[in-house]
This record gives sequence, structure tokens and C-alpha cells, in this order.
Amino acid sequence: MNRIIVAAGWLGLAAGIVTPGPAPAADRPNILWLTSEDHGPQMGCYGDPVATTPHVDKLAARGMIYTRAWSNAPVCAPARTTLISGMYACSTGGENMRSLVPYPAGLAMFPQLLREAGYHCTNNAKEDYNLAKPGKVWDASGKQAHWRNRRANQPFFAVFNSEKSHESQIRARPHTLVHDPAKVPIPAYHPDTPEVRRDWAQYYDGVTAADADAGMRLDELDKAGLADDTIVFYFGDHGSGMPRSKRWPYNSGLRVPLVVSFPKKWRHLAPEGYAPGGRSDRLVGFVDFAPTVLSLAGVRPPSWTQGHAFLGEFAAPPQPFAFGFRGRMDERVDLVRTATDGRFVYARNYMPHLIYGQRIDYMFQTPTTRVWKALHDAGKLTPAQDAFWNPKPPEELYDLDADPDEVRNLAGSPEHRAILDRLRTAQQELARSIRDVGFLPEGERYRRAEGGSPYDLARDGDRYPFDRVSATADAASMLRPEALPALKGSLADPDAAVRYWAALGVLMRGRDGFVSAGPETRKALDDPSPDVRAVAGRILGQFGTAEDLARALPVLTRLVDPAGNDVFSALGGLDALAALGPKASPAHPAIGAFAGKWAVPDPRYATYAPRLLAEILAGPRAETPEGRP
Repeated sequence: MNRIIVAAGWLGLAAGIVTPGPAPAADRPNILWLTSEDHGPQMGCYGDPVATTPHVDKLAARGMIYTRAWSNAPVCAPARTTLISGMYACSTGGENMRSLVPYPAGLAMFPQLLREAGYHCTNNAKEDYNLAKPGKVWDASGKQAHWRNRRANQPFFAVFNSEKSHESQIRARPHTLVHDPAKVPIPAYHPDTPEVRRDWAQYYDGVTAADADAGMRLDELDKAGLADDTIVFYFGDHGSGMPRSKRWPYNSGLRVPLVVSFPKKWRHLAPEGYAPGGRSDRLVGFVDFAPTVLSLAGVRPPSWTQGHAFLGEFAAPPQPFAFGFRGRMDERVDLVRTATDGRFVYARNYMPHLIYGQRIDYMFQTPTTRVWKALHDAGKLTPAQDAFWNPKPPEELYDLDADPDEVRNLAGSPEHRAILDRLRTAQQELARSIRDVGFLPEGERYRRAEGGSPYDLARDGDRYPFDRVSATADAASMLRPEALPALKGSLADPDAAVRYWAALGVLMRGRDGFVSAGPETRKALDDPSPDVRAVAGRILGQFGTAEDLARALPVLTRLVDPAGNDVFSALGGLDALAALGPKASPAHPAIGAFAGKWAVPDPRYATYAPRLLAEILAGPRAETPEGRP
């Protein structure tokens, strides 16, 4: 077999120039990805007795399932961003849902490397990347893209995505249920109500429909006589579309089904111990998929990929950890990083003052979300169910063997201290090694990058002093009282991101923080950084005097004004005003006049400020147990 080494000197790809040579199918395998949206391992081949998934079950019977596969991100755009780049989206600046940032200079999306190696690459049809494409990525991408259109004997890499299991299908009505709501399992964090049971049953219906789509594509492959030449992957793009799975980087939101099937001809590229119907407990994440496909194609993964090939010629040894992340989810900012060793899941909440279940318009369209919140408002939830509607602790630790629903936090357990320390260290070391750019406020990234990529910005120590910024974020969010004097001093730091985290540290400590740092906070209301001003305005409005509130509201209003402010400043101002609730009502007439007038760097950002503004102007709302606002 010819072995292809692709070096970094292929800058013509950035202009979409690819000059593949002849590549007979006998020389390299075809690779087929069958993907589906918003579903975890609720499938027959994973032992779920409720699931009806005959086609993927059949694929698994002749292939192998991975029991510990993580998507890295619990929502589609950053998950797909990680897949296509082979880099963590929190390294490239593409972790926020949704966003669009420049691609790292001189680097490629992995199908470009496959095309350079002679592959015909097609995507049918979803892209949804938070990274701008660096030139021509696919030979064809869209509803008509298909491996059939390649040259004679040209090997292909083809992606077919099913939307049948997407979150939106859970709430689609009318719908005639196939699965029995009485038989679906309800996780410990969800209330057991008719609305929740119906949504879970409809979710299972969607998984069955996605399985049928996979079966159709497998049938196409068989009828074309290509099954013996093709390595097949089946996987979901993150956990289920139900609330606290989707958008949350626990195992419930990150664990995906992953089935890989090798025909006999290409079994030498399979992992050691591969056998039809087998299982692998190896930890794999979406960041590993790009180097893995390249490895299967005989292409050495470039050094800048951050994952590890788990199949093929260039397979790496198993890794001890997998990682997850959560950034801004639509109109709501957050910062969570997670790590697992396969049994324990560690969560580091860098914004513990925020509740898990922040009001995200799209999530609240699902009946389960509304009835769950209504029962919280009525005080009718168990502690495990109620936690979602309360602020987060700085750290969480869950034992998946004893607590698969991740509701018993062991972070304070002396018996688990060594495990917590090991996973915390792994998370910190990863953040440092990839220069996690998520510690910069989103607008600050744009301002500092000056049109370049956040990835390249993050590798400039002068523009992004990572150690100082991340250390301040850590001190702010661990909530230790002894950190407050240093945080007060950091409010005068020359770096705006350090000052931002220092201000957040004061906010996270509530009234005690303000009493200690009142003069510094009042001064921060005039900070050059709009992100710092937004946090300072919220602190003064929540915990200050009437005079403090009167000073803060005009500052927050000016942040929302599209004249002279970017959309990120507006989101910061609106977020602070939303937190102030009725106290912000004097600002409502002014901010109401700004509706729909914000300039955005890309249409992907266009809906978020208007959603947050509409929520503020609508005022407090009560949910009903029937799930209607």
C-alpha cells in the first residue's frame, strides 16, 4: 500500500487548489460517516431495551462499538467545529454556539488533506462550523452531495447526516408516538410527568428514524458493490436533545454512540482485538476523528492536530482522559470545562454564580424544559431534579458506575480527593497546552485578534497572557474568601481580561464581595473595557445603593446602544440588565429602541441580542405545570 505523508507545505489549499493524483480504490479504503443529531447511546446495540435501531444494531454486529466516545461539545456547531479541524473548539475560538471566527493561518480542515491525497470528499449536508472554511473543503457539500459522483476507482470520504433525531423533532406536533411513554426510562434529574415521558418517547422515535436513514445509506453501499471496500462509522453529534443532556458537558451531554465496521480487506487497519460484535472501552473524542480518518487513508496527521488517531497506520496509544467544554449557548454566556477517565466525570464551573438552566429561548421550546421549570417554581422537585435551576458549585465529580445520571456530587468527598485532584490537573494541563481561548470574553477576542484568528492570537503571549488570565479566572471562580484581596488588586491589572475575571470574582461573592470591594467596583464602572463595565454595573445594581444603581443603569444602557458598540458589548450589557430584573425597568424604554439594530460580524450572531432584549422587556414569566408559559 502506498503511504502518503502530507507536510505543512500545501498553502495552495487555502486558495482551494487541490491537485490529486491517481488513487485506485484497491490502494486505499473508502470511508463512510453516517451521522445523526442530538442522540446518545440509546440504541439496541448499546443494550437499551426500549430503543428500536435494527440497522445500526446490524452494523454493530459485524463491527465494533465504542463504549466511551465523547463529542467534546454538547451542542452541534462546536462539536462539528472540533470534528472538522482536529482541534478543540475552545482552542480555535469556535466553542460558542453559534459563532464564526477566522481559521488558524496556514492550517487546513482535514477533508482538504484527504483531497490532496486523492480522495473524493462529500458532505450531505450539514456543516455548521464555527470556523470560516480555509478555501475549498469539499468536492461537494449539500443535499445532492454523494460518493457516486467521484472519478472511476477514486477512493471516497463521504458524510451523510440525518436530522431525524434533532432536538426540534422532540417537540414537533402533531406526532403519533411509536414508543410507549410508560416504558421509557426517566433519568433522576428529570421529573416523572406525562410531558417528560412523552418527550422521551418522541426522542426514541427520532432515534429510530435516524437509524432508518443509516439503513438506507448502507443499502446504497451494498447495492453499489462497495461494502467490501468501505470502512463505515456511525455516530451521533452529541448527547440527546433533552434538556441537561444537550448543552451540558456531562457524560449525559457528551457521550455518543460510535460504531466502526471494517470489511475483511481493511481489517489490518482496525485496532488490536477487533472482532465483529466486539466492544472497545478506549476513550475517544471528536478531536480524535480527524487524525483517525487521515491515519486510515495512509496520511500522517499533522502535528497541529490536538487529537490522537485511534485507528489506522498512525494510531496512537490510548489516552487517559477525554475532555468537554461549554461556552456561550445562544444568548447566554457560560464557561464550563469537563474531564473524564472513563469512570469519573469532573466538571469545573468557571461561572458558578450562573444557574445550570439559564433561560435559553430554543431550549425552553421543549415541553420538558417548561414543565420542569414550573415544578421548580412550585417547589415540587426532588433535590436531584431541582439542582438544574440553582447556581453551580465550582467543582463537580461524579462516579458513572454508581451514579450514571450524575446527580450525586462527590467533589467534597475526602475519599475521592485524589481522583478530583487528578482530573482537575488534567483539565488545567489541557487548557494550558491548547491555549484555551475561552478565558477571553468573546468580544475581547475579536478586538485583540484584529481580524486574525483567535487560535493565532492565543499563541502570542503579549496579546494573551494565558497564565495570568487563567489564574485569575481560577481564583475568582473557586470562591475562596482569601482570594478576595488579590482579586481587588487585579481590578487594576493592565490586561482587560484579568480585570474582567477580577470583577466576576467580586460578583460571584455576592454582597460580601461588594462590601469588601465597593470602591474598586465603583471605579470599574469607568473601565476602558466594556466587559468590565458590564460586570461592574451588575454588581452595583444588585448590591449597591440607590445612587449606585442610578449610576450603573446609564452605563449598561450605553453598552447596549449599537452606536459605537459591537454586539458583544450589547450582550454584556443586556445580560447585566436581565440579572437586575425589575431594577432595570428605568432603562427599558431606551434599550427597547435599539431592537434589531446591532451590527454583527456574521449572520450567525444576529438573533442573540434581540432574544435577550425581548426577554428583558417581557419581564418575569411563570411557567405552568402543563408546560405552557
